[in-house]
Amino acid sequence: MKYIFGIIAMGCFCASAYAEPVLEKMTYNLDGKTFNGVIAYDKALKGPLPGVLVVHEWWGLNDFVKKKAVEMASIGYVAFAVDMYGGGVTTTDPKTAAKWSEEVKSASLIRSRARHALTLLKENPRVDTGRVRAIGFCFGGATVLELAWSGADLAGVVSFHGELTSPKPEDTDIQAKVLVLHGAADPFATHEAVADFQDAMEKAKVDWQMIIYGGAMHSFTNPQADSYHIKGVGYNERAAARSWKHMELFYQEIFAQ
Repeated sequence: MKYIFGIIAMGCFCASAYAEPVLEKMTYNLDGKTFNGVIAYDKALKGPLPGVLVVHEWWGLNDFVKKKAVEMASIGYVAFAVDMYGGGVTTTDPKTAAKWSEEVKSASLIRSRARHALTLLKENPRVDTGRVRAIGFCFGGATVLELAWSGADLAGVVSFHGELTSPKPEDTDIQAKVLVLHGAADPFATHEAVADFQDAMEKAKVDWQMIIYGGAMHSFTNPQADSYHIKGVGYNERAAARSWKHMELFYQEIFAQ
């Protein structure tokens, strides 16, 4: 599978006029279960390149998150779209998605699967292990936050309209900087939940930022969000574009230091 995107210069990443990211299946095993992730990279770029873990919504490893991995590859990353459920499964049925996500909702399971995927990304010979980060969408947003709270060795995480999980008292070795991109009209994270999250960040002394987009609902980055017909879930083109730019600025800041 191949996608062609115009290349964007970001920080020190420079390339020819057009990038040609490729998407390759990556099968791996953990605790007796088989997982089917995908790796996206621009084969024309010379390594080592920055790496990014990309974590899917509760729908599974679908075309939306694969496209996001390819978009990251088009701006100079090696992107690993992780399979959090196993078997590379996807669905458009909310009941099935809820069931799958609940099966991995315990923090220990989310963290172990995400940390294993992070290890695999760092083992890729194209990746600069000193420049690794993670992004996630909805369920994936909660996953990358849990990855950060676990003390994983990565520079920063970005949560797009994700569940606002907070560190546990024993999470005392948080290394990643955190950016949370949130929709003001997201009914799945109340104003009280946002305030509680912000208080938790201050108590944990996390280096964190939170940007809230007016009028944006849950899953605001996904162009297919309206097709699910779930109240409070919807695509917002302006918020999607702004959030992507805010992600880029966040990572430029981290690696300029």
